[in-house]
Amino acid sequence: MATEYDLVIVGGGTGGYVAAIRASQLGLKTALVEKGKLGGTCLHAGCIPSKALLRSAEVYKTTLKSEEFGVLTSGVELDFSKVQGRKEKIVEQLHKGVQHLMKQGKIDIYEGYGRILGPSIFSPMPGTISVEMNNGEENEILIPKNVLLATGSRPKSLPGLDLDGEYVMSSDHALKMETLPESIIIVGGGVIGIEWASMLADFGVKVTVIEYADRVLPLEDHEVSKEMQRLLKKKGIQVVTGAKVLPDTLVKDNGVMIKALYKEEEKEFRAEKMLVSVGRQANIENIGLENTDIVVEKGYIQTNQFFQTKESHIYAIGDVIGGLQLAHVASHEGMTAVEHIVGNNPSPIDYSMISKCVYSNPEVASVGYTEQEAKEKGYNVKTGKFSFRAIGKALVYGEHDGFVKLVVDEETDDLLGVHMIGPHVTDMISEAGLARVLDATPWEISKTIHPHPSLSEAIGEAALAVEGKALHA
Repeated sequence: MATEYDLVIVGGGTGGYVAAIRASQLGLKTALVEKGKLGGTCLHAGCIPSKALLRSAEVYKTTLKSEEFGVLTSGVELDFSKVQGRKEKIVEQLHKGVQHLMKQGKIDIYEGYGRILGPSIFSPMPGTISVEMNNGEENEILIPKNVLLATGSRPKSLPGLDLDGEYVMSSDHALKMETLPESIIIVGGGVIGIEWASMLADFGVKVTVIEYADRVLPLEDHEVSKEMQRLLKKKGIQVVTGAKVLPDTLVKDNGVMIKALYKEEEKEFRAEKMLVSVGRQANIENIGLENTDIVVEKGYIQTNQFFQTKESHIYAIGDVIGGLQLAHVASHEGMTAVEHIVGNNPSPIDYSMISKCVYSNPEVASVGYTEQEAKEKGYNVKTGKFSFRAIGKALVYGEHDGFVKLVVDEETDDLLGVHMIGPHVTDMISEAGLARVLDATPWEISKTIHPHPSLSEAIGEAALAVEGKALHA
């Protein structure tokens, strides 16, 4: 049996299901194909479950030092099974919410594995979708006018570091741990690696981070990376940067042993477990790309600014096209693609306007260019920086490490970037994002009256600091 649609979306993660909702709002008859659970990686194996664990780690750490707040406790214990149980409840609640949204939008859901067919009796163009149903029933054939590929990504590893889920884990495996290890080696000091390092250290695990670059969070501003590394060490985490892991040295025997080339010498590291967090790779295999003229480069589907592939009726968004592999990015790419399908002439996404967050403790958030990037692009820059140590609300929280930094074009006074590390900065970055969208200047930000006491005062002070006029410096 074949069913016709205006749009068939392959992949029900954040990008896919948000695109489906927007398509439904615009009157398109829409189907969504998903072999797993609606919500995809973000909801089930990424954003949400990891942040639930990070929150439990934060509460545990705060409880251990509650005496500093005048709250006396004794016999504080961590029940990791309840931590995991809380995480699962949150995920399930949100999963039900997504299912409800699909019903509300009258979006047809096909639970199975979707593949693109070439020209056939159903259509002279490639794009018909064959769905291998999870329940074993005969394949469903979907005939769409347009296709949107949102098949996401999965964790990468390194040659020789085979992910066995027991000794050598990906973040997917780590999320399902029933008990915490006493020690762990984390290979990779990017966003995922640092979030896990922070979380596990707060849970009391002995953590070692090995990073190939010369600093952790290598895509963030240099000063942010430096401050993060200092604060990780303050937590008791061993951070080794500029080190190349030698996968052929891996030994698994009641734990793991690995060697890394560090300062031209081989150094040995041992722990109970290993977490490999070296990025993610697109899910492009076995989805029928070979039946199309779609171009794949370096493992990612190539698209134009409206997310059309070389097959103009087939679009692709999210992790599968590379770029910023973030849930909120995939959502907006999906909405842009759908708007383009219906001829609404959407504006292309300016990726320099997108906020990025690291949900470690302390948190990191940024938008726009780093100081280094701005200089490389030819800008003459000036900066303003303000520490949370001078912010009353940060002292009240008991979290006063970190700062807010503004990067500004010296000639035009345009705001080029904002970089934060400290308490709750992931909730503060949207002000900076709005300032970027509205092309605000530091003067305009400083004229925004920030409430006192609040953490956001650091943004206003950093704006004043650009001209050396910070009030509480």
